[in-house]
Amino acid sequence: MIKHTFSIFDGIGEKTEQRFWREGILSWEDMLERERAVAISQPRYDLVRESVCYLYEELCRKNPEPFATYVRLRDHWRLFERFKDTVACLDIETNGFHPERGGKVTVVGIYKSGEYRALVRGDGLTEQSVQEALEGVNLLVTFFGTGFDIPFLKKVYPGLDLRIPHFDLSFAARKLGFKGGLKKIEVQFGLCRSEEVEGMNGYDAVLLWRAWQRGDTGSLEKLVEYNRADTENLFYLAERLYNMLRKATGIERYLNEWAQTGLC
Repeated sequence: MIKHTFSIFDGIGEKTEQRFWREGILSWEDMLERERAVAISQPRYDLVRESVCYLYEELCRKNPEPFATYVRLRDHWRLFERFKDTVACLDIETNGFHPERGGKVTVVGIYKSGEYRALVRGDGLTEQSVQEALEGVNLLVTFFGTGFDIPFLKKVYPGLDLRIPHFDLSFAARKLGFKGGLKKIEVQFGLCRSEEVEGMNGYDAVLLWRAWQRGDTGSLEKLVEYNRADTENLFYLAERLYNMLRKATGIERYLNEWAQTGLC
């Protein structure tokens, strides 16, 4: 979707974007091939074209950093299809306290390339191990990670470099009319969890950590299983929300219309 997008550029709204699509400028490649457009004035078009050229080159290099800084957070979902093979879904568990009042990260769950990995406090969880686990990742997927997971991680691990785009599913779901937290939305999409962790919530995760600290070894296994469900389900939810957001832009209509003309 990202290469069909023009509304991320200064002064270009969704209506102007659709005017581009209507006149056959359906992608960044199309714009780079066309020196003029009817949709906007020539000076504005030249400026947009210059920005398109820059981001197109960075996209071809698979460099995510310019997109993290240049593109508004609400539009990072548009990168999902392009960076799908280098996506990392992330979810953390904590001891229930704010970082400034003794809060600690207890588990960092990361799901990428079809594999889940849990970094546990006291057993391999460090700033360096989180950074290494995210090496090569071009897009981060979370559920309300912009409001909780990432700020919390940056507080406890101030040296963590997270200059990559971030597809926050909570805001994507809200934009599409879905209400509630991750578990409620999972049900609406038919996603299931194992009986062992079905019905659990974040506070249960805090209690499991405390039980493990008191010597209940089975509690840690259940905590990790709960985190696994949270983290792995993010990827399947991201796929579905992405497809719905893409459809909502109307791009498919214009692609189909121009395909029928044989001119694109």
